[in-house]
Amino acid sequence: MAFHHIRFPLDIALGARGGPERRTDVVTLAGGGESRNGRWAQSRRRYNAGYGVKSRADMQAVLAFFEERRGRLHGFLWRDGLDHSSGGIAPGPTDQAIGTGDGVRTQFQLTKRYGAAFDPYLRIIAKPIAGSVRVAVNGSEVLTGWSVDVTTGMIGFSAAPALGASVSAGFLFDVPVRFDTDRLDVELNGFDGAEIPSIPLLEILP
Repeated sequence: MAFHHIRFPLDIALGARGGPERRTDVVTLAGGGESRNGRWAQSRRRYNAGYGVKSRADMQAVLAFFEERRGRLHGFLWRDGLDHSSGGIAPGPTDQAIGTGDGVRTQFQLTKRYGAAFDPYLRIIAKPIAGSVRVAVNGSEVLTGWSVDVTTGMIGFSAAPALGASVSAGFLFDVPVRFDTDRLDVELNGFDGAEIPSIPLLEILP
């Protein structure tokens, strides 16, 4: 089992469907009320890449990609067309707060915050896109003295930010996924056509 740091064909991914999934137990009580319990601390994304396949060439590209990943065995990168940025189209260095300096700590994990006042969700970003990451300390962009590990999403400073200094970042990112099937069921429906009912993909959580 390995992770292949390669992106699923982008033109096909942009025609796909999918999004976050939660696992919640709901129990109906005797009086008609209900009790709810969230079983997962993190959401997990599911996608169906089959909707993006429009031609025989697309199918051949998916087939080659599937075979090289050995079905469900190896993970890969996926571009979520709706959610792949820390903020706007162009990331800014103050998009997401990722920590506060204590004068000792040099490592900060990239995260993205969803929601605001009620119960915001903090998502770990493990696969930032190389060259897209921008970092700020106390609101001022820092151009040197730090690096990012694009396999983990960890920001490393050569010198620890000062005590109380706010650390923020902006970035583009991919989603680590794997195929959620070991079988492709392909239907050829014309000279330049191929239809796949389903190509399920499942997010790999950190």
